[in-house]
Amino acid sequence: MMFGGIEAGGTKFVLAVADDDLKIVVRKNLDTTQPETMMPLIIDFFMQHPVTALGIGSFGPIGVNPQQVDYGYIKKTPKPGWADYPFLPRLQDALNIPIYWTTDVNVAAYGEMLAGAAQGKKNLVYITVGTGIGAGIIANGQIYSGISHPEVGHLLMHTLPDDHFAGVCPYHQYCLEGIAAGPAIAARNGRPGRDITRDDPFWQVEAYYLAQACVDLTLTLAPEMIVFGGGVANQQQLMPLIRSSFITQLNGYVDTPPVDNYIVHAGLGNDAGIVGSLLLAKSLVAKAVNAPAV
Repeated sequence: MMFGGIEAGGTKFVLAVADDDLKIVVRKNLDTTQPETMMPLIIDFFMQHPVTALGIGSFGPIGVNPQQVDYGYIKKTPKPGWADYPFLPRLQDALNIPIYWTTDVNVAAYGEMLAGAAQGKKNLVYITVGTGIGAGIIANGQIYSGISHPEVGHLLMHTLPDDHFAGVCPYHQYCLEGIAAGPAIAARNGRPGRDITRDDPFWQVEAYYLAQACVDLTLTLAPEMIVFGGGVANQQQLMPLIRSSFITQLNGYVDTPPVDNYIVHAGLGNDAGIVGSLLLAKSLVAKAVNAPAV
């Protein structure tokens, strides 16, 4: 039995097929362009490499509520051609297989829970910090969503007294993504994060906002672990600064596990999303097998 996964990111798509042990046997990367170019390539890939079920984690916002007419659609996005695009219906029509549909950060969170840094945990948050900021939430071992999926990247921030940078988000001033994601870093500093030296005082500012998000999530969700992924979060100097600022901002109000074991890097690195997609595809088959007879 073979399983498929798609990590649909704003910069690239990762397509993969894995065997029953979830060992990846074929993998393909595609630059994210417009859907009329990409969808035939995606469909052709899975026609050439047939799978029993498929898991998809997509950039958002997306429709995740099966009771809504926009379920399976990519919703508002500045990416050309993708706004209001019926991603899931198009693949269902072409492939006619069970498909698990959720956000890219949700599949990464699921992957980290079962195969990464959060193994053994049932309640966690996975935060990606790169071109954007998003978070996947696992509650009691299940991917959390309500009327829609969480948009942690747009939490409004309490800014530092001497920080007058209003942010780059077109929807909100002073939201986490608008003041701390990759484009915000470049706008603040005139150069991308990878070109900023590790000892630059800016990283204290970046850590303050990411730590503030951790405080907010700790106080609202009480997770067992917060896992960071993404290009910005992988900066080696950043994690100790986040942990230190978290301790200061939380100020001992609630107990958490020791911070070195509570705020951590993704164990699967850049593969968290595709591994989670494959795990969710396999879960669909397991649920079908174990479903009671009607």
